[in-house]
Amino acid sequence: MNYTVADFIIQIKNAYMGNRKTVTAPYSNITKAIGQLLVKKQLLSEVKEETIDGKRILIASLRYVRRRPAFTQVEVISKPSLRVHIDVQTLPTVLRDDALAVVSTSQGVMSGTEAHKKHIGGELLFKIR
Repeated sequence: MNYTVADFIIQIKNAYMGNRKTVTAPYSNITKAIGQLLVKKQLLSEVKEETIDGKRILIASLRYVRRRPAFTQVEVISKPSLRVHIDVQTLPTVLRDDALAVVSTSQGVMSGTEAHKKHIGGELLFKIR
């Protein structure tokens, strides 16, 4: 696992495609914040933190709407080789489509609309459709 953000979100997408109920992922502060944001946006049911054999892990419970996955398309934008930072002026162009943009800001991980309301920019991590 090289890039924990992309690994976490792709694990969730693949679990949705396989009709799984839960996903386990290694714990990190940013994956926990992303999981809590996805619970807040009703794309996941819950995110729990557990310790197994001395290692902390996250367990994400997936949410299905009428037996269909809450989301199926993920576009990872910022990568370790190319970080994509956006400011407040370019944020509305990212938010034009109906995708949920996830932004890592100085005030934490939040959706693009929340960042636009607070007038802060940050690193554009990924989009969910």
